Amino acid sequence: MFRHQGKSRTLKHNLQIAIVLSFVAGIVNVTGFLSIEQLTTNVTGHFALFIYDVANFKFWKGTIYFLYIFSFLFGSFLSSFLIEKFRANKRLNVFVLPTIIECLILVSIALLSNIMEIEYKDAIACMLLFAMGLQNSYVTKISNAVVRTTHLTGLFTDLGIEISQLFFPKLHPNRKKLKSTIQLRISIILFFFGGGLVGGFLYSRANLKLNTLIIAAIILLISLFYDDIRYRLIKIKRKFNQKKK
Repeated sequence: MFRHQGKSRTLKHNLQIAIVLSFVAGIVNVTGFLSIEQLTTNVTGHFALFIYDVANFKFWKGTIYFLYIFSFLFGSFLSSFLIEKFRANKRLNVFVLPTIIECLILVSIALLSNIMEIEYKDAIACMLLFAMGLQNSYVTKISNAVVRTTHLTGLFTDLGIEISQLFFPKLHPNRKKLKSTIQLRISIILFFFGGGLVGGFLYSRANLKLNTLIIAAIILLISLFYDDIRYRLIKIKRKFNQKKK
């Protein structure tokens, strides 16, 4: 799902990566909110609060919301920068680096929470927003801007537009493609919601607290190497069948 790029990429590949990453984003969103009471997968609300503080001349107070926004932006920048820098290297899956960095951030936050009491909640918010900026950038690039997984505002907008187009078959004759796109949007929304439910359960009921982020990191790593593992399993199976014959 990560390895296929450009013209070789299909709806199935986009659907697979959308399901996995929206589920991860749902876990991060709820875990971040329950632990530090801040939204950590998008910056829309933070931008509004930043403008509010600036309008009321509370510049110092508004700085923290600016840092939230900048963290997401810098994550997006770094992810794209790494992808562009290593794109020429055909042996390297260029999406490995930003994904590994995201996993390291999630695991680091979880491990730190086990050995010390987290006093600087704003730092945690910045780290999680940075990680989500990384994710949103590389999933946007790998899917050619078809998939976005860290926030739902644009998704609901696109879904509403596409559902309305179903009522006008003459204007939008490519029904198969339209229905596939709607399926993709609904999948992202449902798995973001599902990730939130799982994150909430693990954080509160299972009492994993910030260790819930480790589960998100494990899911990311499995999905990252899914194609390689699958390919190796197929090779092993073929060798076994050849020996059997």
